[in-house]
Amino acid sequence: MKFSGGFFLWVGSAPVLSNLAVSMSSKYDSMPLSTLITGDPSNTAPNSLAQRLAKKTKKQVFVSYSLPVMDSNMTLLVENSIKKELELHPEHF
Repeated sequence: MKFSGGFFLWVGSAPVLSNLAVSMSSKYDSMPLSTLITGDPSNTAPNSLAQRLAKKTKKQVFVSYSLPVMDSNMTLLVENSIKKELELHPEHF
């Protein structure tokens, strides 16, 4: 979902909105600010993904991430797919 100045990205294997994080650039730090709005605080994947996307796009990013924490291969595949979409279709972000 795209909106003025940012976008929402849902990543999951089931239609569940969970582990919602938001990240945005700050004039006080080179790394974007990021926080978990709802979900499991021990799962850092939504925060780190939102932060990397905010840094790359210079936009506010909301990420809902509900993939299994233990599946690092799936996480890498998903992140590579997002990078490819960013390169091929930047207008969607």
